[in-house]
Amino acid sequence: MPQHEHMDRHKKRFGERMDKMERDRKREARKVHKISEFAQKSFGWRAKMFNQKRFKEKAALRKTLSLHQEGSNKHANDDKVTEGAVPAYLLDRENVTRAKILSNTVKQKRKEKAGKWTVPIPKVKPVADDEMFRQMASGKRMKKNWKRMITKVTFVGDAYTRKAPKYERFIRPTGLRFKKAHITHPELKTTFCLDILGVKKNPSSSLFTSLGVITKGTIIEVNVSELGLVTQSGKVVWGKYAQITNNPELDGCINGVLLV
Repeated sequence: MPQHEHMDRHKKRFGERMDKMERDRKREARKVHKISEFAQKSFGWRAKMFNQKRFKEKAALRKTLSLHQEGSNKHANDDKVTEGAVPAYLLDRENVTRAKILSNTVKQKRKEKAGKWTVPIPKVKPVADDEMFRQMASGKRMKKNWKRMITKVTFVGDAYTRKAPKYERFIRPTGLRFKKAHITHPELKTTFCLDILGVKKNPSSSLFTSLGVITKGTIIEVNVSELGLVTQSGKVVWGKYAQITNNPELDGCINGVLLV
C-alpha cells in the first residue's frame, strides 16, 4: 500500500470526528486572518513574491466576477398593444421591454482573449531539457556538441522544409513526427481521428512550442471540419483547440480531449 493512503484507510475503518465540518469551517474562516498577518509581518523578497501572488489571485477573481455580471437588454415588444387612446406625444414611441441577459458569445470571447480555457489537465509535470534533447556529436572529429535530437513526439506542417544537415541544430526524427490525433468530444462522448493543424501551447517551454513538440498537457489545434460544427452565425468551424491527455512517445499515438 502506498504511504500516503494510511489516512484514507483510517477514515474508512474508524470514520471521522463528529465536529469535522465545523472545524473545517472555522479553519477556513481563520485563513484570511492568517494571510493578513503574514502580509503585515513579511518584508523584503518574500513580501514581494507574496504580493505578486495575491495580485494575480485577485485579478483572476475580478475576471471571474465580471464574466458572470448580467447585462441589460432593451428590445421592442410587438405583441403588447395598449388598450384605449394613447396621447399624441406617445404615438411615435415603441413599447420597450427590458430584460436581464447573460451573453454567452461575449463571455466566450473574453475567455479566449484572456487565453483561459477550462482544460481537462490544469497542471502537468514540466519536461526538463535533458529529458527532451539528446546531445549529438558532430564535426570531422566528432568533437562538437551543439546539435540536439528531440526525443519526444513532434508535429511539422506539410510545407516544412528541413535545413541542410550540416546547419540543423534541432533534429526532429521522422519516426516521431505525427500528423493525426485521436480527439474525444466531451459532449458527444465520441472519439475522432483528426488532422493536426498546429501546436498552440506547450506548458513546459515556449521553445518546445516553436519546435512543435507534443507532450502531455499540450494544447494543439485540430481540423474539425468533418464534425460539422457551426458557429451561431452559421459558418463552418475549421479549427478547434484540444489538450493532449496521454504521453505520445510512450503510447505511439496522440490522445486528447476537445476544448468546447
